Amino acid sequence: MQEFIFKPADDGTYCVAGYKGDESEVVIPDSYGSGVITVIGDGLFSGHSEITSVHIPDTVTNMGEFIFDGCDQLRRIDLPSKLECLWGYTFVRCGIEEITLPDPLVTIPPFAFKDCKNLRKIVCGKGLKKIYSWAFAGCDKLTEVIHDDSVAVSEQAFQSKELNT
Repeated sequence: MQEFIFKPADDGTYCVAGYKGDESEVVIPDSYGSGVITVIGDGLFSGHSEITSVHIPDTVTNMGEFIFDGCDQLRRIDLPSKLECLWGYTFVRCGIEEITLPDPLVTIPPFAFKDCKNLRKIVCGKGLKKIYSWAFAGCDKLTEVIHDDSVAVSEQAFQSKELNT
């Protein structure tokens, strides 16, 4: 069972504001009624340890905080190709091992991947400009971050981890 709760935005699009379900593979719809889904709200899947994969539609441009908090079995996230903005703590304490960020994403905010204990590799899109402090705090297995040389990386982004960047 997968049930989503939607909230209208001022621009006629929708935010996925709630989730009830118990399936391991989750697919977020790309529309609700006549409007498209553009935002994934805070804490959407928080505590859903049964989730192993999530597909987010390409219509989504913004993802909130603590969306995957405690999703320790989560191994695959299909991010939207139009994603422009992550808010802090988006992936905190989830089980992902590798992730590729889409080209429109400009920044990785503080604590975005905090305590992702299984995260080993991240591939950043071509549009990335900045990785903020503590973006990868507590990512003990992280060994590879691929990004353009022009990306501004905060000295505290990785908390003294030695990486291949």
